[in-house]
Amino acid sequence: MAVSGRFAILLALGVVPVVAAGLQGADAAWLALIAWLAVSLGAGLVDLSLAASPRRVVLTRVLPDRVRLGETVTAELAVQHVGPRLLRAVVRDGWEPSAGVAGPNRTRLRIPPGERRRMSLQLTPWRRGDRRTEQVTVRAAGPLGLWARQATLASPGRIRVLPPFHSRAHLPSRLTRLRELDGRTPLLIRGQGTEFDSIREYVRGDDVRSIDWRATARHADPEVPGGMRLMVRTWRPERDRRIVIVADTSRTAAARIADEPRLDTAWEASLLLAALATHAGDRVDFLAWDRRVRGRVHGAIGPALLARMVDAMADIEAELIEADWASVPGHVRQVTSRRALVVLLTSADAPGSSRGLLTVLPQLTARHTVVVASVADPSVVAAARERGSLDEVYGAAAAERSRLDADRVGAAMRRLGAITVSAPPQELPPALADAYLELKAAGRL
Repeated sequence: MAVSGRFAILLALGVVPVVAAGLQGADAAWLALIAWLAVSLGAGLVDLSLAASPRRVVLTRVLPDRVRLGETVTAELAVQHVGPRLLRAVVRDGWEPSAGVAGPNRTRLRIPPGERRRMSLQLTPWRRGDRRTEQVTVRAAGPLGLWARQATLASPGRIRVLPPFHSRAHLPSRLTRLRELDGRTPLLIRGQGTEFDSIREYVRGDDVRSIDWRATARHADPEVPGGMRLMVRTWRPERDRRIVIVADTSRTAAARIADEPRLDTAWEASLLLAALATHAGDRVDFLAWDRRVRGRVHGAIGPALLARMVDAMADIEAELIEADWASVPGHVRQVTSRRALVVLLTSADAPGSSRGLLTVLPQLTARHTVVVASVADPSVVAAARERGSLDEVYGAAAAERSRLDADRVGAAMRRLGAITVSAPPQELPPALADAYLELKAAGRL
């Protein structure tokens, strides 16, 4: 049972008869007070008895299955009244706060017997993962609106919030570069380790080292008696190469750089690289790892790859534990026995946190091409330039020390055979995509 504001107003109005009776004596005032309370309670009981039962409802949800982080969707709840009386209700849908309900989540409904009404809520989730609601509270008031009957009913619902993939804005420009590498524009390349594509006639500007003399001998020039047409070989980047993306989900991934968790930046970079590699005809496998596998995508190709990746990433959060890098080479071997491009998305800004990775890099670089991508903190660069006061000088010294540590770690990784990519959060995804295109153009995949 619930008491409304109307009942409080009704009790407050009792001041008038009590004061009027008090002019005739204290006993009359007490009698007036008791009589007013009895009338108010009686009115409340009558109103409560005439209220419809809040349990005589059937709840049906209409929810989108998936939504990207930051997008707004409509969640609908259909309330069907199966009782014999008019239902005057306030319905509260119990979404968790991270679902981002816009405005109040209480809706007033008047539902005649046997009819149905819909209530809608605008949701803008601000956290990844499954955003849930388990219960709906229905408060049914009587005709006078004094007292109400209340019940909490089970009505589970779920919306899966996926990573936003803002870095897809960089995909068209990288696809243009990929088409240039792939020979679908007048620019054709020839590089070590690239695949033979076709034979065509020589044009000015072609590399003379690509002339195929045997093919030239077979192509006579009809315009020049006894002449031959120069024929050249065209090449294209390798296809069907293996790419293994390993995202670090340990404690360092929880740090916020430029108001974005390192882990979210790793998701953006992974999705952009996977989308680009899929268009290039390469096979991508994804692994989220700290001390155990948090998420895995293996064997997906085409559009299904990104769908499975964002679904696997949705509910993964950084764990406050150290990463076990010693197990990573074994997991890579489980994914593929062939030479592959192994992309490690982790932090590489401190010797202490990178020690475990440095010990296993030789095992990876001996069999694979390894790229270590890390997020650079732009605030450190800015702090290193501030020298206006004593506090700023100390801050600049600490920032410079951090930069030197990051440079040392990067240099150690390069000496072990890895390729390093470091950029601020917004720039890391396109920088990693550019590194992939450069490796592809050089035939190093």
